[in-house]
Amino acid sequence: MIETTDRYGIVLVTAPSERDAKTIARGLVDANLAACVSISAIESIYTWKGEVNEDREWQLIVKTDLTHFDRLEAKVRELHNYEVPEIIAIPIIAGFEPYLNWIGEQCRPSSC
Repeated sequence: MIETTDRYGIVLVTAPSERDAKTIARGLVDANLAACVSISAIESIYTWKGEVNEDREWQLIVKTDLTHFDRLEAKVRELHNYEVPEIIAIPIIAGFEPYLNWIGEQCRPSSC
């Protein structure tokens, strides 16, 4: 196990459909902004424009190097159709060193 700084993290994103979730995930991985994206079906209950809604959504769990967060956020916004998409970063405070190193090796956007 390695204790880390805020370099590596998980970014949570929700999408309205499996297809949209896969488009966003593929876009992030293809751009080297994510090492891996896990996708799961979820149920969300939330307030939007004064009304409580309950919807089936798709949760993306994005493993990334947070030094590229601004680019990752821009890519999600480019690919997403929500007016206000969930894009929340959570730092990884500790993890298996080879896995964290792998994240760092994969997350190297060519425009850096």
